[in-house]
Amino acid sequence: MVACTKYCADVVPEVRQSKRLIVADSWTSKADEILAAKPDLIIAAVPYQEAAVSEILKSGVRFLGLAPRTLADIYTDIAMIAGVVGAGNRAAHIISEMQHAIEDVRRRAIGLPRKRVFCEEWGKPVITSQWWVAELVNAAGGEFIGDPGKQVLPEFVLERDPEVIITAWCGAGDRVPLAKIIRDRGWAGTSAARTSQIYCISDELLNTPAPTLIQGLRALAAAIHPEAFEPAVGLRSIMEVTPPKDVAGQRVV
Repeated sequence: MVACTKYCADVVPEVRQSKRLIVADSWTSKADEILAAKPDLIIAAVPYQEAAVSEILKSGVRFLGLAPRTLADIYTDIAMIAGVVGAGNRAAHIISEMQHAIEDVRRRAIGLPRKRVFCEEWGKPVITSQWWVAELVNAAGGEFIGDPGKQVLPEFVLERDPEVIITAWCGAGDRVPLAKIIRDRGWAGTSAARTSQIYCISDELLNTPAPTLIQGLRALAAAIHPEAFEPAVGLRSIMEVTPPKDVAGQRVV
């Protein structure tokens, strides 16, 4: 690998210590910047803009564009990438590890209460997380609220009274103002707010269609069922930035 975006480096921090070129992102990369890395193959995944794809194609380098929706799509893409770079056996091992990890969490969640979970990937407007995140929520013992990847109104969420609220804003890392969005959206009366089950999961752990989703799954499980799953890396609770009162202003007991 000769170059990647800054978001790839968030997923694999070791890249920043290497000599690989780190470009801005898949929205703003230019053909001359791409060619400067002298790649034999360019791999990109949605979302990207038409102009960005045009710049990639203008470079004249082989281009593999991916647009996964489900976990099954992600497994297929891993196998496809491995096939292109001649690492087929490695792909089979990675896919198997991911599947076993997901099934392990699913098995541990059997018998636990199925909690209503609202999970969003963007805040303005409010957009629900992708299909693969909905699958992971289900594996972690939750019921995903809304249609994956769709814009919803705050009132829609309020009516469905989530028991757990999770944010993972694209490109925001874990920097989501949890208390502010609960207050501004009028969600202080939700079950999630009354029990302070409001969390941020580091963006790269849920929005990147890669093996790092397993870390995101463990964070989801710890958020949905903290009584049954151990604390996870990348999970931040509203209680870490809010005094020991719920966002409705009532003291937690």
